[in-house]
Amino acid sequence: MADPSFLRTFRFQVTLLPSAGTEDVKGAGNTPDAAFQECTGLEIEMDVQEYLEGGRNDGVVRRVGRAKYQTLVLKRGMFFTGEQVNSDAWSWIQGVVSGIRPVRRYDGLVEVMTGAGDDTVVARWAFDRGLPAKVVGPQLNAKTGEVAIEELHIAHEGLRLLTS
Repeated sequence: MADPSFLRTFRFQVTLLPSAGTEDVKGAGNTPDAAFQECTGLEIEMDVQEYLEGGRNDGVVRRVGRAKYQTLVLKRGMFFTGEQVNSDAWSWIQGVVSGIRPVRRYDGLVEVMTGAGDDTVVARWAFDRGLPAKVVGPQLNAKTGEVAIEELHIAHEGLRLLTS
């Protein structure tokens, strides 16, 4: 058996793939999956239901309810090619807001690679039927000169940790 190692979180990639049935949506723009620097929201929470059983005064019965999936929050530096800023994330949410139907949805993979300089994937999460829930533009401040960071929030319908 190999020696166990801790998973390092600094080498990861996010890939978005059109969900089934949304490959040919007009005006949907490009896939907004370029080089994110931060990914949060890989969470599943169970909604535990409490049942008050008659005659049982020392506690409650707890039953499984629905799963709740947290919104994925992806952050990246805004970049531009030539003279124009990359607007893929903004185009996706603006298409939904302006009424383009059917809504473009993405399935996605979040993959963590080893820190050893190779591209071996050691952890992989998959999410289903993602929708743009929110896009946040950069915090502009002339005093700091920091890189402009944008956020893409994706609400989805399922999250799995894939093995092998």
